[in-house]
Amino acid sequence: MSKPLDTLWYTRCPVPTGLGIAVQKGWLNESFASQCTKVESLRESNDKSVRESHFDHTLTNSVRHGGNIPAIWARSVGRETRVLGLSWADEAQLILTRPNTGIRNVKDLKGRKFGLPKWVNVQIDFTRAQALRGLENALKLEGLTLADVTLVDFDIQAGYSDAPASSKDGVFVFGGRSGGNNEELLGLLRGDVDAVFLKGASAVQLAQQLGLQTVIDIGAHPDPLLRANNGTPRTLTVDLNLIENHFDSAVNIVDQVLRAEAWAHAHPDETRRFIARETNSSEYWVSVAYGQDAHERLRTDFSKQSVEGLQDFIDFLHRHAFIPNHFRVEDWIDERPLKEALGRQALAA
Repeated sequence: MSKPLDTLWYTRCPVPTGLGIAVQKGWLNESFASQCTKVESLRESNDKSVRESHFDHTLTNSVRHGGNIPAIWARSVGRETRVLGLSWADEAQLILTRPNTGIRNVKDLKGRKFGLPKWVNVQIDFTRAQALRGLENALKLEGLTLADVTLVDFDIQAGYSDAPASSKDGVFVFGGRSGGNNEELLGLLRGDVDAVFLKGASAVQLAQQLGLQTVIDIGAHPDPLLRANNGTPRTLTVDLNLIENHFDSAVNIVDQVLRAEAWAHAHPDETRRFIARETNSSEYWVSVAYGQDAHERLRTDFSKQSVEGLQDFIDFLHRHAFIPNHFRVEDWIDERPLKEALGRQALAA
């Protein structure tokens, strides 16, 4: 039997997620009010160890929806977590170069210098992992490998931000890693390297503002396995204690995510504004990075594409030693809350 839950901690990444919309709409808080459960933002906590759970998933009775690398790493090192759903919302994944490098396509990357971030004092360097993934998958298209380019590291001396995130006028300002930012991009502008990888709304905006050229947008490739990266698919995860001892709460979380996604499908303009707030970007760049149909891409399920894409990405992370232990997605998934939430919605229809 499900036990009463005193406090639910939530966190999400600054990317399009159903959980982010459910939070912005106030539905997550409202749905738990009748249970006398407090709903707390993990990343707004004054306790640094609580905030760091966004990356290492150590906090009991917490839910996380966002980029999959921290969640994968936490599972790989032994954190007892479960995936309640996967959401695949494609985004721009750009390999960028300066106009004067002579690089016009992926073949031209052979023998050139590629800049990679290398964060110091972090448990999992997800920015490096996603950049290397984007590069490797792009090179595959032309029969090339990482050995065909010169990888140049840009060390970033950084830890986690000492400041909690905050909300202002409905806009959530995310706390995060402190220190250098986009050092590899600065290296590209200086001419130290010939190309770099950037993703999301900030990538397309920076590319235009700085006059950079896109070698390839791997996020637009028709093969979903080549698009699988930190943001595709995104993971909705909880700790094992929550699902074992507070099963109804786990179901309610999924229910609110599905509710938010259904609302998004019917409200494209409002959804674009919500995503712009989540990503700290403008509606225009959201449309460019995530597509005019971004509202329709918010779907949490266990589709074959999402499961296979996540497994392929886990294989990549282990092969490149970003995670210490390999595991199977099927052993990480718990489909019960999603099935229960869908059943309840069907009865209520």
